[in-house]
Formats: sequence, C-alpha cells, structure tokens
Amino acid sequence: MSTVLEDAWETYTKNIKLVLLFSIPFIIAFLIPLLAPLPTYISSGAIFLRSASIFLNINALGLAVIVVSSFISLLFLSFAFVAISLMVKAERTFTKHLASAIRGIEKYTARVFVVLLAYAFILVLVNILGYFLGIETVLTPVVGFFLFMAIFYAPTAIVIDNKSIGQALNRSLELIGERPQYFLLWVVSLVLVVSVVDFVVIHATGTLLSSYIMLVLNSLFILPYFVIFQAEAYMRRFSILKH
Repeated sequence: MSTVLEDAWETYTKNIKLVLLFSIPFIIAFLIPLLAPLPTYISSGAIFLRSASIFLNINALGLAVIVVSSFISLLFLSFAFVAISLMVKAERTFTKHLASAIRGIEKYTARVFVVLLAYAFILVLVNILGYFLGIETVLTPVVGFFLFMAIFYAPTAIVIDNKSIGQALNRSLELIGERPQYFLLWVVSLVLVVSVVDFVVIHATGTLLSSYIMLVLNSLFILPYFVIFQAEAYMRRFSILKH
C-alpha cells in the first residue's frame, strides 16, 4: 500500500506540465504584495507584511493598497489551488478529459476565496488585538496555526466533493479529528523541504538573491506538490484509493 507522500509524488511527476501551468497564479499571487508599495519582506520563499510598520505609519491610501493587493493575491491563490486540486480529482477519478473536471471552476474558486479571505481577516483582527495587548508575536502564530488546522481540508472538500462553504468547514473538522496524522505529516514535510531547499539556495547564491529564487521555487514546485498532497490525503477516505 503506497503512502500519501508517494501518491502525491506520482501525481505530481505524471502531470508536471499541468502543475507548472497551474502554478503560475501562485507566482502572481506572491508578487502582487511585493510589487505594491507595502512594508513587505521575503523569508523562506514567502512574502510577509510588517504589521508594526502598518500600525505606526498607516494612512487611507496605504490601507487601500493593502486591502486591494491582498484581495487580488488571495484570488490568484484560490484559482491556483482549485486548478491543481481539480487535476488530482481528474487523475484519481479516472476522468478522461480534464475539461469535464474543471466545469464550475469559477464556483469553486469563489468558495475557496471566501474561506481564505475569512482566514486572513480573522488573522488581521487577532494581530490588531495582539498588538494592543503586546502579545502579537505569540497570539497571531498560535491562532493562525490552529485556525489553519481547522480549515485544512475545507478548500479541498469544496473542489473534490462540491461542498458548500459550511459543509466543507464541517468536513475539515471531522477529518482533522479522524486523521490528524496527515495534517501533521503535511506540516512537518513542508517545513523540512522548505528549510533544506532554503539552506541549499542561500549557500549557493547568497542571501539577497536566494530570497527571490526561493519565491519562484516555492511557487512553481514546492507549494503545488503540497496542494496535491492535501487532495490525496482528503481522497484517502475512499478505501479503494488507498491501494
């Protein structure tokens, strides 16, 4: 019986051309905040916003830029996630034509976008609360981790099973309770892969250049694999797909 890591790798390598095509929105999503005049920085192939700078120097225009760029970035992230998950669905359900599997992609993207937007909005509120309490460096990552764990399977449930947002969230909580090992494996594997690749790239190219190289590698290769991992782990509830 193959492991979920092996199944995800098989699907990833078998459909590498489509994976690369569908991963382009990931690059766009990460570049939007970087190109906007925001207090951002790159670390381990991801873009982060300096929240302290926002609280000290924010104005109406700056706030509008942050909201719009974040909105568009999340939209591209949602589309890429849906496209790659639909590819896995087509592969595992033996759909002959990918086109038949991506019908309603706009609907799936809209639902996934709402989930990601709600997640981001809650984190912003938690960060603001933590800032005024002086504990944002602890409160935001802790709440973010457990909230992410709760919604881990929600986007996949929307795409694979055409679940509504409410049904997808309920299904995600059920699966996390039933099979938390897949989530933990996902987190540990992602941290290990990003850390190793980041270490190699930094020593090969230098600190400044490595940040942008990691951004591309994460967008085109690493993140798509772990989206496939999520879909494979979700579909393991069907016993026939475990073999």
